[in-house]
Amino acid sequence: MSTPHVSNIALWKEGMRQEWTAAAAGWRQWHSQMERLSRAATEAIVHAAQVTPGMHVLDLASGTGDPALALALAVGPAGAVTATDLVPEMLAAAADHAQQRRVTNITFQQADPETLLFPAQTFDVVTCRMGVMLFANVAQALREIHRVLKPEGRVAFIAQGPADQNPWQASIMRVLRKYVQMLPPEAGAPHTYRFAQPGTLSQVLRDAGFRHVHEVSQEVPWPWPGSPEQYWRYRYETGPRFRQSLASLPLAVQTSVHEEVIASIGEYYDGQQVNFTAVIVIASGVR
Repeated sequence: MSTPHVSNIALWKEGMRQEWTAAAAGWRQWHSQMERLSRAATEAIVHAAQVTPGMHVLDLASGTGDPALALALAVGPAGAVTATDLVPEMLAAAADHAQQRRVTNITFQQADPETLLFPAQTFDVVTCRMGVMLFANVAQALREIHRVLKPEGRVAFIAQGPADQNPWQASIMRVLRKYVQMLPPEAGAPHTYRFAQPGTLSQVLRDAGFRHVHEVSQEVPWPWPGSPEQYWRYRYETGPRFRQSLASLPLAVQTSVHEEVIASIGEYYDGQQVNFTAVIVIASGVR
């Protein structure tokens, strides 16, 4: 898999940092609903990581706390979790959620997956749920993960499956494409569906020297605990790119887009919650 030029990587990282910083307030606001939405993915990565009480876990791209908080509960008081993210505002929200739940075996540290500031062979497990697709330089990040894992330590990733198999995203995108030109990602550039094709995520793990690599695609429930209007407001407030895309349209057209998106989401609404499903790619390996 090709890698962007180093200068492009630096620019992309800064853009990503700004984008997620802009989204942090929305993530904090909608955290409880997001936690329910992605619960099956959290359970899947805890299972794939094979964590047991007493382990030390490094979680990358932790956002506002998932799955780091679930991992902290799984390793118990004798274990510890280090939650990391590029964006301090995300970690501040995660720390607040940990305090609210009285989870004390977790620490928070700003970190770039490509330059992990931890000694070699520190962790029993390294996890990342829905973040590996956006690593600017996956090969470098995997070298760092390999370095900080103990011998026989495990890495576990979850990535998004194909776009057309994820209605929680497709229900919005099929409307936006009618009004906004969606350019394909540049070759080698990070993007949401980077590892959607079977075998691509497991291959980069093998290339990085991991053994006993296993990959599976799995359909999981992805329910939004509220109305279509609430779901679209959540996506709009946590997705700066949606706002940017619509900002260029006339106000009347923006109104039409909002109405059409809500109607599209409403196809999955049962009167109490929006019953999406998601296809996720789960991959793991051993150092």
